[in-house]
Amino acid sequence: MHMAHCCDTREGKWNPSIARRQQGDLYLTNHPAEYHYDAETREGDLMQIDYPYHFDSRGHTAETTSHDHIRDMIEQILFTSPGERVNRPDFGCGIQRLIFTPNSDAIAAATQVIVQGSLQQWMGDLIEVEGVDVQNVDSSLIVLVQYVVRLTQEQRVDKFVQGV
Repeated sequence: MHMAHCCDTREGKWNPSIARRQQGDLYLTNHPAEYHYDAETREGDLMQIDYPYHFDSRGHTAETTSHDHIRDMIEQILFTSPGERVNRPDFGCGIQRLIFTPNSDAIAAATQVIVQGSLQQWMGDLIEVEGVDVQNVDSSLIVLVQYVVRLTQEQRVDKFVQGV
């Protein structure tokens, strides 16, 4: 390891936290809670990319508000099947497979537990899930997610519908 990797280049002092990192490591310099983002002006440290990915009228990557971005991330978790993402094989909860299953209280309870666990696993630092309601109506799957945004303590309820 070169000395430049182990020293604080501004002061030339030994920094043990830098010395422990290996070359090529990816790390955040700030804790996620230290990032600042204004949802109204869409200005801040992090870019909130809109989902599904598209371009805005200027030809740039489309951005969205932090509230819509959280909703978009919940939607991705709900409707991504485990194994669908190559580098994250355990991402998602795969509730689309329930569209053609018969309705029963046991399946509804199990689905709610799976959905709540997946949301807690992948978004636990952003939201606190308070409730999940999954309904299978005809050929559509309706999911209601009630949660609190940790940063603002705002309580929200979002509805997601997936049909055949």
